[in-house]
Amino acid sequence: MQHPVKNNFSQSNQAIANSGAGYFFKGFELITIKGIRRFVFIPLLINLVLFSVAFYFMFIELDAYMSVLMAWLPEWLSWLSAILWPLAVITILVIFSFLFSTAANWLAAPFNGLLSEKIENILLGQSAVKGNALDVIKDIPRTLGREWTKLTYYVPRAIGFFLIMWLLPVVGQIIWFLFVSWMMAVQYKDYPFDNHKIPFPVMKQALKQQQGLSYSFGISVAIFAMIPIINLVIMPVAICGATALWVDHYRDELLS
Repeated sequence: MQHPVKNNFSQSNQAIANSGAGYFFKGFELITIKGIRRFVFIPLLINLVLFSVAFYFMFIELDAYMSVLMAWLPEWLSWLSAILWPLAVITILVIFSFLFSTAANWLAAPFNGLLSEKIENILLGQSAVKGNALDVIKDIPRTLGREWTKLTYYVPRAIGFFLIMWLLPVVGQIIWFLFVSWMMAVQYKDYPFDNHKIPFPVMKQALKQQQGLSYSFGISVAIFAMIPIINLVIMPVAICGATALWVDHYRDELLS
């Protein structure tokens, strides 16, 4: 299905553009559309604050904790520092990635829903969203409820895959990365589904029916989320890209 805004984007490399990764990169274009910046500002500000706190603990507190740990170890085990440091960094990255990404999504959930709604209307050539602060406040219970549903889906699986990551080096890390990529797809592609009150199980089933799109989109998000500075805008970019994906691949079937 062709939508009005599509003519604004390059038509070259259609195979890439129509992949999950292509939709993710389209998100970078969509956040620059006039009228979108105010919807991007709140998620960006939340990410900036939370990641600043995360990096503070990562680069300041970690050194202090490791110094205490190494002082506790007997001298004949001092060689373990070469192993403990990488393990500590990986562990902290995983924990902070989970905690701060979860916190950011919870805090920005109502604004993320508005951003997705705005992008969908632009893509369909419909009238602009007329939401205001009161609308955001009224929608908080529903959006937080949806975030809770995603959290209960995520946590038990995260624990299991986290254990696999440590028990099976390399292989476990690949499995963990694929799991995180899937969850990135679930997290961001869910916003347009939720805007239309589509139940979470129905959304999951729709994503599983096109797993290639979901994984290529989620892998792109996961990779760029690890890049400093760029990760600050990943949330709005991923929401815009996921909404474009919804419009092209899910909307007509699920709303018909």
